[in-house]
Amino acid sequence: MHKAGFVNIIGAPNVGKSTLMNVLVGERLSIITSKAQTTRHRILGMVNDEDSQMVFSDTPGIIDPAYKMHEGMMTFVNMAISDADVLLVMVEAQEKEFKDPKILEKVQKTDTPVILIINKIDEIEQEFLEEKVKFWSDKVPNAKVFPVSALHKFNVDQVVMEIKAALPESPPYYDKDTLTDKPEKFFVCEIIREKILMNYKKEIPYSCEVEVESFKEEEKIIRIRAVIMVIRDSQKGIIIGHQGKPLKKVGTQARIDMEKFFDKKVFLELYVKVNKDWRNNEAQLKRFGYLNK
Repeated sequence: MHKAGFVNIIGAPNVGKSTLMNVLVGERLSIITSKAQTTRHRILGMVNDEDSQMVFSDTPGIIDPAYKMHEGMMTFVNMAISDADVLLVMVEAQEKEFKDPKILEKVQKTDTPVILIINKIDEIEQEFLEEKVKFWSDKVPNAKVFPVSALHKFNVDQVVMEIKAALPESPPYYDKDTLTDKPEKFFVCEIIREKILMNYKKEIPYSCEVEVESFKEEEKIIRIRAVIMVIRDSQKGIIIGHQGKPLKKVGTQARIDMEKFFDKKVFLELYVKVNKDWRNNEAQLKRFGYLNK
């Protein structure tokens, strides 16, 4: 008997969805920073063993949309609820209320098996944790509640056992040696975007999009040319920085991570250009994967 299914992770920004996803998959597929909106796309990661295939899906954090791009991100979240075989709803130990009442209502009414994960329990006392478990058990009575620390991998094995038990009988959806549904260029963009999130402040990271213009894999090296798009001329100046040093730092950090990811030497060229309305331009959002084509 083989089991397979889509295991979709939803929750507010910064609850630890991407950390959990990477722990579950055993690979660094989702970028992680302490800033909200780090994850913008829905990323699949496959975990296979002899008798099961778990297709994990990381989604953007639940937000109030301010741009068309945000609307696209929230579509990924709503799709994750409707097409899940097992739904992982993630909250932080300190969270007092679920981020979006409408999404919570969908979770409460779904027939899909729900696992509610209280993350970051390493930051709280046992008594407080017991209160939280009771609070969320009452709030989402159709869910099984698991306290975890994704960062320290505490109790994650129990969650995996519960997921496997809840999976439907099915042949695998993907080849057993497939790790993710995303192409290599996607991870190049994500790695660069992570470095922008780490190195720049305020609105700069949220105004940026990254596009790979060329990706040429040779026997001993991968040659990549990528463009960082910003929405204002002043932002272009900030990204490039004094004597080009900040941009060079982003390029160096990104290249080191890419070499680990691809297990190969990487030559990376980075350019910056102004693209004023990309967050609200439907054609561009389709090109960047935020809206269905």
